[in-house]
Amino acid sequence: MDTTPADVSTGLTQAQVSERVAAGKTNAFVADTSRSAWSIVRANVFTLFNGIVFACFFVLFLVGRWQDALFGLAAFANAIIGCVQEFRAKSALDRLALMNAPRALVLRDGEEAEIAPGDVVLDDVLVLRAGEQVPADARVVTARGLQIDESMLTGESDPVEKQPGDDALSGAVVVAGEGTATATRVGADSYANHFAGEAKRFSLVSSELRTSVNRVLKWVSWIIGPVGLLVLNAQIIVLGGYTTVFSNGAWVQAVVNTIASLTAMIPLGLVLMTSIAFAVGASRLARRQVLVNELPAVEGLARVDMVCLDKTGTLTVGEIGFDETHPLDGLTSEQAENAATALAWYAASPDANATARSLRAAYPVVTPVVVEGYIPFSSARKWSAVSFIGGSGTWVMGAPEMVFGDAATSSDTELGRTVTALAETGRRTLVLGYTESSLSDADVDSERLPNALQAIIVLTFREQVRPDAAQTLAYFGRQQVGIRIISGDNPRTVAAIAREVGLDVTEGFDARELPDDDAQLADVLDRHTVFGRVTPEQKKRMVTALQSHGHTVAMTGDGVNDALAIKAADIGIAMNSGSPATKAVARLVLLDGQFSHLPDVVAEGRQVIANIERVSMLFLNKTVYATLLAIIFGAFLLEFPFLPRQLSITDGLTIGIPAFFLALMPNAARYVPGFLRRSLSFAIPSGIVVALGLTWYTFIARGLGVHEEQLRTGATVILAVVGIWILAVLARPLNRFKVAVVGAMFIFLIAVFTIPLAREFFVLVDPGEDLAVALTGITILMVAAIEIVRFAHRRLVLTVPTRDAPRATTSSSTVPVSSSGPVATVITTVVAVLAYVFGALATGFGILVFLGRYDPDVSASAFSLTGAAIALFGLLVFAVAAGVRRGSGLSRLMLTIFLGIAIALSAVVLVFGDRWDWGAALTVAFAAAIIVLLWIPPASRTFGRILESSMGSGRP
Repeated sequence: MDTTPADVSTGLTQAQVSERVAAGKTNAFVADTSRSAWSIVRANVFTLFNGIVFACFFVLFLVGRWQDALFGLAAFANAIIGCVQEFRAKSALDRLALMNAPRALVLRDGEEAEIAPGDVVLDDVLVLRAGEQVPADARVVTARGLQIDESMLTGESDPVEKQPGDDALSGAVVVAGEGTATATRVGADSYANHFAGEAKRFSLVSSELRTSVNRVLKWVSWIIGPVGLLVLNAQIIVLGGYTTVFSNGAWVQAVVNTIASLTAMIPLGLVLMTSIAFAVGASRLARRQVLVNELPAVEGLARVDMVCLDKTGTLTVGEIGFDETHPLDGLTSEQAENAATALAWYAASPDANATARSLRAAYPVVTPVVVEGYIPFSSARKWSAVSFIGGSGTWVMGAPEMVFGDAATSSDTELGRTVTALAETGRRTLVLGYTESSLSDADVDSERLPNALQAIIVLTFREQVRPDAAQTLAYFGRQQVGIRIISGDNPRTVAAIAREVGLDVTEGFDARELPDDDAQLADVLDRHTVFGRVTPEQKKRMVTALQSHGHTVAMTGDGVNDALAIKAADIGIAMNSGSPATKAVARLVLLDGQFSHLPDVVAEGRQVIANIERVSMLFLNKTVYATLLAIIFGAFLLEFPFLPRQLSITDGLTIGIPAFFLALMPNAARYVPGFLRRSLSFAIPSGIVVALGLTWYTFIARGLGVHEEQLRTGATVILAVVGIWILAVLARPLNRFKVAVVGAMFIFLIAVFTIPLAREFFVLVDPGEDLAVALTGITILMVAAIEIVRFAHRRLVLTVPTRDAPRATTSSSTVPVSSSGPVATVITTVVAVLAYVFGALATGFGILVFLGRYDPDVSASAFSLTGAAIALFGLLVFAVAAGVRRGSGLSRLMLTIFLGIAIALSAVVLVFGDRWDWGAALTVAFAAAIIVLLWIPPASRTFGRILESSMGSGRP
């Protein structure tokens, strides 16, 4: 290949371009894809549990038992949602493109040509003009006032003046002047694409919820095979043995029973509910202009205890703003007027930089002037000078120390004292000087300052701080979240910005002095808050060092220089004004650039974690009791007491559907590590209660000699009622919405047990009077045991000082009831105890009446529905009783309503029954006594206002 360098005056020839293209030395860059579509599908569809569930699903279809295959729908939905979630993340990463310039200007065969950035080849001569983006790493050949903004790459907010021989980095933007440069690194070798390659490495955000659920699935995977064989063996033996079942077709029922036990063990709904909660949280944040690139990030920020902020574009809007004019002594009114004209010209000049342009609002052009002599600004000189036709004298604007030397920093001069005092506030200072002599041609050619220059005005500039930055940082301070500001700018400037947004810092730490050892770096980060002159690689190291000290780190930024740190952080947050690279690798993007949205994200994450923790107890409870039932029934050679379809309906109405609502309810509980431990500490003992209760019931049913359909019906009734009870227990503290959810699920269950078509589909029959009495007693004992488990769980596991977020208001209902006197305290305690007793007795009485629904007599069926309603309101009374002891006005109102309905229903049984029913009479008496005690003084004065109270303590 011809490696002859290009003639800078003509550029490469077409032949040279073709040879470089053939050799692959082009700027085209296609990084390895973040993750292949096949790997995403494989990870979400071809899993061990999906394999088990789908296999069971198709087996039931093959044996003609499609009615029992409802559980497969949850598995299909979970796989689809998981794939969609990861495809969204993949799409965002694959759209990563640092080179977003629409064109690149190159010199070829002596002529300028516009080409796509990817068509640039090695040694191309690039034409650089204001507004152009540098398409590839290059070395400057010619320059005329060439200034390049590299802030997106290096974090330096000031444009850099480039001279021949300097490097220009790909992705940088030309902000002033013009020049040419020769491409030295293209494609994957370029500086910008180096970041892209690092950033595009796929990694899922750390999620305690996902990790915990996966751990449970792993545990279940270890035992599901042996347990399945144990259950299958038991079912075959129960149904007649291996020889008989295959000759009479009973093996089908053995397979169905085994599938029922296995699918019940897998908490597939928990995976689905977690995905739904993430998706809904992301949707809510989208309405607040927060884009979630990866759904578990909704949870992540709730766990963050350290937020790292890039100054430019995050705390500030990334633009310099004019602050104030500071006249010096001796300034005359005429000089002030002429100075305003000079500043207006500087602000409006065609080559004005960002600092000069910020003067336009304060100094608009009023009197047009014509330039006689002009020395343009140079970042090397850091000053510019101008003299006008018809006006005597020269005006010089620039950095004080570059224009006036030591006098600009000396305490002996007014200029020095003024500049020093202003600089200590973190503001950028410029000085406007004046001399009566005009610029000569020699002055312009040699770019020298005129003589007898006098400082007349000091100008201050500051970066525009985001108006929402201070309140957002104050919020994190109240939440005990640490803040680290890391920027590529001057440490003093960064510290001043930090003080402006409310942080208590004295000075910034110069990152050039950071230790190379990671452990020492972490110690420095623990001691200091503000860091300046930080390189992109150092930002990533700092994030990693904080993580090594146990911090969960969020990183915010907008420049390419932030991309690696944002990718390394637990939660990366980008501003929408930032580079495409930064936005694509970030977990969250603030679309409107409002820093104040971060508290919304924290609140959404807390809601997801707290609600999924509550929901997980429902699902894990099911996994525990299903696993124990499978082992117990397999070991004792008992026929499994459920059909898969019966488990589907109880799971759906006591776990799946209500869990969906619970997972989306407001919840501001603070995050506390240990999600899985807390969930299992309730799920395991409550699951043991359910498993032992159903086993006890099965032995009683076998002793009574009932047939299999009666046994399954009774087991389904027990599981439904106890499941509703567990739902009510975990839904506390109750409110109107939760009461409605619990009540609706019970009504749906009553419909399933009552509507003839549903009874037939779910194979529900009359369990008989003896079995009805037995299962009612067992149900009451199981409910009492669940209450004991929850009481111990709350006292021994959930008693964490920071568990609950502070409430915004304190209502009168939160005043201790003892403040109304010992008599009122005794009465409310007695009422609460009576409510618990009534709830348990009414539930049992209602179940007994309810089980008469299979009697062909129409009146008996009507009475059974009345009994079901009594059981429902007995459950609800028990559920709201806890709020009475705390003086909740809402609890008193709802308890009164439920008791009144129970009285009415019991009266129906007494009036229309064919014999006196002592259970109904006791229900009426009990309920009436509780209502009287609730509303008579002095107890009535202990309750708060209804609209300002809740029905629980605030813990899940």
